[in-house]
Amino acid sequence: MNHSTPRRARVRAPELVGKGGWLNTGDKQYSLADLRGRVVVLDFWTFCCINCLHVLDELRELEEKHRDTVVVIGVHSPKFVHEAEHEAVVDAVERYGVEHPVLDDPELATWKQYAVRAWPTLVVIDPEGYVVAQHAGEGHAHAIERLVEELEAEHAAKGTLRRGDGPYVAPESVAGDLRFPGKALVLPSGNLLVSDTTRHQLVELEPDGETVVRRIGSGVRGLTDGGPGTAAFNEPQGLALLDDGAVVVADTVNHALRRLDLADGRVTTLAGTGRQWWRGSATEGPAREVDLSSPWDVAVFGGRVWIAMAGVHQLWVYDPAGGAAGGGTVGVAAGTTNEGLVDGPAAEAWFAQPSGLAVSADGQRLWVADSETSALRWVEPDGSVHTAVGTGLFDFGHRDGAAGQALLQHPLGVTALPDGSVAVSDTYNHALRRFDPATGEVTTLATDLREPSDAVVVGPDVVVVESARHRLTRLRLPEEAVRVDAVAHRTQRAATEVAPGAVRLDVVFQAPAGQKLDTRYGPSTRLLVSSTPPELLLRGGGAGTDLSRELELNPAVAEGVLHVSAMAASCDDDADIEYPACRVHQQDWGVPVRLTPDGEDRLPLVLAGMDEV
Repeated sequence: MNHSTPRRARVRAPELVGKGGWLNTGDKQYSLADLRGRVVVLDFWTFCCINCLHVLDELRELEEKHRDTVVVIGVHSPKFVHEAEHEAVVDAVERYGVEHPVLDDPELATWKQYAVRAWPTLVVIDPEGYVVAQHAGEGHAHAIERLVEELEAEHAAKGTLRRGDGPYVAPESVAGDLRFPGKALVLPSGNLLVSDTTRHQLVELEPDGETVVRRIGSGVRGLTDGGPGTAAFNEPQGLALLDDGAVVVADTVNHALRRLDLADGRVTTLAGTGRQWWRGSATEGPAREVDLSSPWDVAVFGGRVWIAMAGVHQLWVYDPAGGAAGGGTVGVAAGTTNEGLVDGPAAEAWFAQPSGLAVSADGQRLWVADSETSALRWVEPDGSVHTAVGTGLFDFGHRDGAAGQALLQHPLGVTALPDGSVAVSDTYNHALRRFDPATGEVTTLATDLREPSDAVVVGPDVVVVESARHRLTRLRLPEEAVRVDAVAHRTQRAATEVAPGAVRLDVVFQAPAGQKLDTRYGPSTRLLVSSTPPELLLRGGGAGTDLSRELELNPAVAEGVLHVSAMAASCDDDADIEYPACRVHQQDWGVPVRLTPDGEDRLPLVLAGMDEV
């Protein structure tokens, strides 16, 4: 560490507590005292959050490189009611290949102790048990690794570093033809193709949905083209038929689109570089030269492949015929990268982790399952975006009736039905729902489906991908919907009490050690502020370049949500480096606020951690 500047007062790390207990430890319970002598990285995450899933992947290299000195602890801090169920956390840990201990904290006890405000947040604790850094958002693995190396050197010299095996205990492997399948597709042969997500493969099944015809992919994480036994995927999800009879695959964690030729099972890469898209990267161009970000589903609409780009809250398109040199093009079709629910022209609409796509029976609408807003939305041929069901980031539940009052809970799939209605895989409600555009009504078709993530129509039946039961389930649609008791929820995350009137918003950012703000091409920071409801914010909304801003909150509005999006760019601070490495730091917050006379008049949010806090 750089000790030329005065140290801040050292803060002892609060204890790790969680009613759900520990996972990936062989049933052993841990305290911070048990981890003394190791560098501890706390990852506050929740399994619905795409940014949290990105961080899981960012941390893999750090964990492997510093396995004898660093212990990563996932602190699971739920947003949705379903995420507070212990068994759901157990499933998520296996589903996403989490190879470190996880503390299940359904009541957000540790979240509150560490004053966390956003998913994901990373906290670094030194070998003596003191908090030394905190980072909100993704993209901080490089800064944390640099800090880890400094801590290793410092504490090795002091004699306070303890090396050795960590507390992680791998769970036993489970047999079965499918493991957390994601999406399904009916092939021209009548067979079913399923993305076997956790095993990094595609599986072709006979029409019975049970008998395996063949497996495609080596089963090892990777981005490798080739035949069915050598090609490699990384948590594939969405599937769609191309006009030439091949299948396009959303290879989610590879940030790529892949092509599967059904005749010989050969896999090739259509789009993406294997790198994750970051703000400042190209948003259109030759398909193999543009970065993508967690494509979750695909559908052919208007002659192009539409992509649910969950990682950046947008819809993109892949045009196989685009580009002068062949190979196709990709580009943004709708969405701004801001996370939320805003309808309107494509360039102004907001999405929140779109995760399911389906084209209507008449080909005139592209239906979208917008998971984080618990919404069903659609896109018109002109690109305009509309909402059928859903109100925003923090309201969810299971309620049938008129679309304006109906509630979903984190749906991941949508399926066009022959009569013009749509079935919604209402994932966290464990249900299959139906929206009828003709009547504007939402009904429940089936319940007791464990985390359904997709469905396909096969004759008079619907075949549902029951992801957490590792199977396909065939349902004969009933003439009348199943009636269920209505339930409505708001996220259990506690509201921040703020004063009505003037409130100062400060987004705290300090470039990582060895870097400085990048001002070569103008302002290096950006801040965007809005609110739900809109009338909460009387002054201070909109975009600007200053990370501090005076807000005026409407005293007539008792509570609401402040939506804050901040970005800062930094580069290596060394004049001798000809081509400095530059990074973009970005975080979106949805901050529930409650207006009270005794509330705070300053709202600080940490965009990126300082080397010491």
